[in-house]
Amino acid sequence: MSAQNLQGAVDELDLRILGELANQPDAAVKQIAQTLGIPASTCAFRMRSLRNRGVITGVRLMIDPAAVGAPVQAMIRVRLANHSKTGVDALFDALVATAGVLQVFHIAGADDFLVHVAVADAGALRDIVLEHITVHDVVRATETQLVFELRDGAGVVRRR
Repeated sequence: MSAQNLQGAVDELDLRILGELANQPDAAVKQIAQTLGIPASTCAFRMRSLRNRGVITGVRLMIDPAAVGAPVQAMIRVRLANHSKTGVDALFDALVATAGVLQVFHIAGADDFLVHVAVADAGALRDIVLEHITVHDVVRATETQLVFELRDGAGVVRRR
């Protein structure tokens, strides 16, 4: 479903529900309904509809990488030598399957991919670059930038 279709399919009540879910992702339907002043049955129906329409695409467990032995985070910029569909797809698939990789962005501009990683130390960071990225024939160059601090942004729906 295109983003334009999703925008047309979402009304003010849906946005209020999404805002509450953004504030309290683990809140019970009854609690969200009470906060919004709507019947729980309406809230449950709307939430189910948002999932069925692909507006809510899933639920994620967020784990602090440092708490599980991966305190070093970095962004690895990847530039490709060529852009064949098979080469790009193979690299993308390999990157997302690599242990320590948190997110992979296929982007436009001077760089082709941004790879967000969390690892134990500088050696593990080097190993991701040398053993999992530069081994692909389509890769021309990488540049690694350490993440000093990470904060979540405001998101796409208004939170209270």
